[in-house]
Amino acid sequence: MTGCRDDFVWGVGTSAYQIEGAWNEDGKGASIWDTMAHSVPMVDTGDIACDHYHRLEEDLDLLAEIGVEAYHFSIAWTRVLPQGTGEVNRSGLAFYDRLTDGLLERGIEPWLTLYHWDLPQALQDRGGWVNRASVNWFTEYAAVVADHLGHKVRNWMTINEPWVVAFLGHLEGIFAPGLTDWPATLAAAHHQLMAHGSAVRTIKERFPEANVGISLDCRPAVPASSGEADVVAANHFDGFRNRWFFDPVFGRGYPDDMVVAYEAAGRLDATLIRPGDEDLIATPVDFCGVNYYTSIRVAAGKEERDDAEGPVGADPPDGLTEMGWLIDPDALERFLLRIHKEWAPPSIVVTENGASYSDGPSPDGRVRDRRRIDYVDAHIRAVERARESGAPVNGYFVWSFLDNLEWRAGYSQRFGLVWVDHGTQERILKDSAYWYRDRIRGSAAG
Repeated sequence: MTGCRDDFVWGVGTSAYQIEGAWNEDGKGASIWDTMAHSVPMVDTGDIACDHYHRLEEDLDLLAEIGVEAYHFSIAWTRVLPQGTGEVNRSGLAFYDRLTDGLLERGIEPWLTLYHWDLPQALQDRGGWVNRASVNWFTEYAAVVADHLGHKVRNWMTINEPWVVAFLGHLEGIFAPGLTDWPATLAAAHHQLMAHGSAVRTIKERFPEANVGISLDCRPAVPASSGEADVVAANHFDGFRNRWFFDPVFGRGYPDDMVVAYEAAGRLDATLIRPGDEDLIATPVDFCGVNYYTSIRVAAGKEERDDAEGPVGADPPDGLTEMGWLIDPDALERFLLRIHKEWAPPSIVVTENGASYSDGPSPDGRVRDRRRIDYVDAHIRAVERARESGAPVNGYFVWSFLDNLEWRAGYSQRFGLVWVDHGTQERILKDSAYWYRDRIRGSAAG
């Protein structure tokens, strides 16, 4: 990959709830994930997670040892505004000062995400993302963080994976806040997208040179067969999973076919989308962050199933990860090219890509995670092919830095380049971490 130091950034990512721990320390308020973890039977909680809050310097040194150029992390809203709005918690801001300063001292560029699913419980008690006031709440939060960190953080992501927040949190009920209601789902999606647009404006007003975008997860879909019913189902799935978010963010408005389908099914409140809303959502961004893990083959009757248990069909040619996800790097290449041709953002950054494998330390203390290396290598090659075909892909972030809490799956799913013993908090760089370090160095030399 040529010219990487000038126009391409190599990084790793995490999120606050998944690694920080210290869930109620130094003035932090409770989030909806704290509430879910303490009220619903879960395998593990984020109370301690990777104890990153107390092991910050150690983790910063590990990032430097891996040799990444950038670190994608999220702010815990309730560390900064314990009640979601109002009084600012200076201790929480001080932690993110230490984090960003430590990154910069080590020559690592901070890539900051404002929201990675941990809404303050105090705001959920007021309706959460279903309440249109959430746009104002998020704007206030964005202003507080930008005012404090904007002079040293250039790269900003507003919201991470709004589809997950809306659909898994408000329709499937398996993620916080645990609701199962279609109108609430579409309201949560709409208000997140409005909040995104408002946050972009808020950051840009303060720091015009900031590099601001959003991270949208995608699930490229193909029909399970050439039959008309499967083709129609795959198109509907694409609207349900991808176009409902990509289209409005990039100025196309909500897709007409999905609006018609949702209205016909009584799912979309006619008063939800108001004049001016779509203009706010389409506030220009500097880049499109895309999170990609897998693709899907869609059969009739499964057009609104994300199929978390694995792909439709048998015998995937490249196998499955331990999450049960199809390994399909070619679909990443195709989707990057689609983003370029169909939505045309000025830049694309792969803000998450990785795989869960449970390889642990051998008796010699080494973690030989060859499968993860093969997965990441194949997907980096897909990024290279997309760039060679003209897609303006300017960055790649492995998910994830540490073996973190994988939400409802707990610590059973290990995505990290760094192995973590969640009993002792011992860290070990896996073979994949050393491979990634060498890949970054080799690309820079090229």
